[in-house]
Amino acid sequence: MVSLLLDTPGTCAIAYAVVSNASITQILLISLVAFTLGSCASRPKRHVSIKNTPYTIGGVDYQPYSIAQSLGMVEEGIASWYGPDGWLGGSDITANGEVVTARSVSAAHKHLPLPCLIEVTNLRNGRRAKIRVNDRGPFIENRILDVSSRAAEILGFKTDGITDVRLRVLRVGD
Repeated sequence: MVSLLLDTPGTCAIAYAVVSNASITQILLISLVAFTLGSCASRPKRHVSIKNTPYTIGGVDYQPYSIAQSLGMVEEGIASWYGPDGWLGGSDITANGEVVTARSVSAAHKHLPLPCLIEVTNLRNGRRAKIRVNDRGPFIENRILDVSSRAAEILGFKTDGITDVRLRVLRVGD
């Protein structure tokens, strides 16, 4: 008789096999299940490094802010949004390697460390959203922020295309 008891403390399952008169096949099957379930302890962790190294776009050099400069920073200016097909040639991968979708609530900033969390206020209607900055841009004069299509919906300026915003840095890193 072979029985398999599963215990799930936290998110990982631990398997215990009680073996009595079991065949080799049953024991191997139990071992395979236990090994597979136990492997969840070594799941990859979320992106944790902070990217604030200098970069060049279109012949222009950019120097991102330090973490100390960024924390608590407040900036006002014009924000735009990019479409569901991405930006900068339709890329769906951000400057720090994250995948974005049409429903992602994310943004691009030329100088903030990546990633960081900002609170954005639409100064025309008062709507606010917490947005993850995970890309570089906008590389259009007089714009401080490019937000995703979904973020523009939340902030209420998708139809207008651009709006006046205030951003405040809440956190740098994950």
